[in-house]
Amino acid sequence: MTEQTGPTVQTGPTVQTEPTAQTEPQAVAEPPLQDPPPAKKDRRILRAVLRWTAAVVVFAAVGAGTAYGITGMDRTDVPGLATRSDGRWDYPTLVKPPLPSGSPAPFDERNLAGTHYADLRALVLPVPRGAVEEKKLRGRDGWLATKDFLAEYAEKDARDELRQTFVDNGLRHVAARGWTTPDGTRTRVYLLQFGTAAVVDELFQKDIAPVSGPSDQLRGAGTSLFDDDFPTQAHDYNIPYSVYVESKPYGAEQVRQGYLSAGDVLAVIVQSRKGTAKAVPFRQTVALQSELLG
Repeated sequence: MTEQTGPTVQTGPTVQTEPTAQTEPQAVAEPPLQDPPPAKKDRRILRAVLRWTAAVVVFAAVGAGTAYGITGMDRTDVPGLATRSDGRWDYPTLVKPPLPSGSPAPFDERNLAGTHYADLRALVLPVPRGAVEEKKLRGRDGWLATKDFLAEYAEKDARDELRQTFVDNGLRHVAARGWTTPDGTRTRVYLLQFGTAAVVDELFQKDIAPVSGPSDQLRGAGTSLFDDDFPTQAHDYNIPYSVYVESKPYGAEQVRQGYLSAGDVLAVIVQSRKGTAKAVPFRQTVALQSELLG
């Protein structure tokens, strides 16, 4: 053991050191200088800093939670961020009916006749939400009589001629649906099924919907011109289309009409509304009906 050379001075906890091989006595370390006790003002500053730090943490947590809540909501659920409607209607989710086992889709390369093997009645566009359905267009068991479709045409001679054309070309079925939306727009959708796509294509180009204009005038429609503003992407690319709009309303209503050559099905879509028939719901209706038939 080493000997102390003077009285022991207690300065706080003893710092232990590793023993050395020296045999001489070790000098006693001088007491370290101690900082003066902190002033009360410093303690108050420290407490204030801690309080502000805690507040920042709380606000950050609340802000993060709010941000998460907003991002998890639909835009229309956030006050001030609701998206204004662009005029489209709220259709139910479209579901294509199942094909019979082993039957190809209408535009499958194996389906040379372009036949729709699914139930034609299930291929008619559904009624949008909020609209009132026109029950009489459902027909009997979902099949509409040919004369009820021909009633869309204004002139008796045109109706008689079309009736004979349909007989000569083997019209098989007519499925239809109609409705009126709260803004007064009346819509009629007709699907006419023939034997082959070739028959429909000829009817479409020559007898029903040439680009120059409709072959026969619909009820309430005046001079109708091809709608050059109709977006080409608003229909299935497999399906030729012709769409027309009155240059100005013939009577109290303006009429829009569209025709689709979809394999063995000729689709006829008519919308009319007092004043002006809006373009957006008409284009939407044509696009969705095209999607169902594609």
